[in-house]
This record gives sequence, structure tokens and C-alpha cells, in this order.
Amino acid sequence: MAGTKKVSPQKGVKKGKKDKGEGGPKKAEITVMINEKEATKIVQNSKVITVHELARQTGVKVSAANVFLKESLKKGIIKRAGGFSGHYIYQSVSS
Repeated sequence: MAGTKKVSPQKGVKKGKKDKGEGGPKKAEITVMINEKEATKIVQNSKVITVHELARQTGVKVSAANVFLKESLKKGIIKRAGGFSGHYIYQSVSS
């Protein structure tokens, strides 16, 4: 029976992942703080909005957008319009 062929390692060649600075599309810079005026304007101008959509439009992390929406829900600025299991759809109360 044939066995596996043994290959000697090459000198100067790294195995594993590429350097992080090489190739691929550059990712957008993500901020943690949300501009409340901008986010409120986006929510009020939309019929409905999700956490991910708000995060995308404002350029913040999903967790920051989620915190903003939960605080707005407590203040009565928005209401839940649908969704389940934490994936809710929010709607402005003034709409």
C-alpha cells in the first residue's frame, strides 16, 4: 500500500493566515456612540425600522443601535410594530 508523501518545509514561507493588512475590501469604520438627533430623524422618517437597518444607516454597531431603540421605547418615542425573539420591527409613535 502507498503511504503519504513526506514534503520538506520550505524556508522563508509562512503557513497560516495572510497578514491582516493585505488584500480584500476595506471595511467601514464602525463607531460605538450613536448621534441621537440623527438616529431620531432616521426613525421618524421611516415607516418601520429594524435594529440592523438603524445600525447600517447611522454607521454604529448593532449593540449601540439596539440600546438607542430600547431607550426610545422606554421614553415612548417609538413602539414595537412586530417581530419575534428579539428581532423586532419598530415604528415611530408620531407616524
